[in-house]
Amino acid sequence: MMLSGTVKRIHSDRGFGFITADDGTDFFFHRSGLDWSLEFDDLRAGERVTFDVEPSAKGPRAGRVRALSGR
Repeated sequence: MMLSGTVKRIHSDRGFGFITADDGTDFFFHRSGLDWSLEFDDLRAGERVTFDVEPSAKGPRAGRVRALSGR
């Protein structure tokens, strides 16, 4: 299921961050979960993105994260 949301914060030194979906749910994401079209180092807090929700050992997380602007 594809959702849209806003990057809440990024921990660039550790390679992960959090996205707040439009419904208010927060999702963890890892740099390995970004779409090929998006570079982790170019991602900024406040940026609009789309993503899929994927299962993980620690609960649902964002995967295939893409910039909503279609960079």
